[in-house]
Amino acid sequence: MIVEIGNVLVSTEIFTEQFCCDISQCKGICCVEGDAGAPVTQEEILAIEDALDSVWHDLSAQAQSVIDTKGVAYVDRDGDLVTSIVGGKDCVFTCYDGDCCLCAIEKAQRAGKTSCSKPISCALYPIREKVLSNGMSALSYNRWTVCHAAVRKGRDLGLPLYRFLEGPLTRRFGKDWYAQLLETAEAMKKEGWL
Repeated sequence: MIVEIGNVLVSTEIFTEQFCCDISQCKGICCVEGDAGAPVTQEEILAIEDALDSVWHDLSAQAQSVIDTKGVAYVDRDGDLVTSIVGGKDCVFTCYDGDCCLCAIEKAQRAGKTSCSKPISCALYPIREKVLSNGMSALSYNRWTVCHAAVRKGRDLGLPLYRFLEGPLTRRFGKDWYAQLLETAEAMKKEGWL
């Protein structure tokens, strides 16, 4: 089922599914698995390029080489603008802390080295946004086997996906929109949907 909130179509799975990243279990594998980089906007590419100096030392030599030769992003086979990748899978902005993969952009932002944020597509995951031809956005839940631990942890905590991703949803659509999302969730609870 789909509900419309503002100018955004929202899959009800965003209300019904429970989720909480568990990096101690998954080791940040979403940064290195897949066949393309993370979806990015042209504005995000510009911000990332401006922040390169603050993340450069955390990147592998292979990632630095890819960025030097191909840039921070490319158009994938589906025609989407995505972050460049190393070896056909690893995002160029992947860095490591022991056996965990981290985002070098997010690491630098948390350390106060840059105001640049990791791409909103990464922050919103496992929610995927698709911009429709009429200008509306559609949000759906993307199930991926590497996130089984996050689903289990979300269920253990009773944490709905929309609550887990409050910050990224607010960053992308604004406080007023997120307040409308909460109102929709309350209405769905009253009607017995949740």
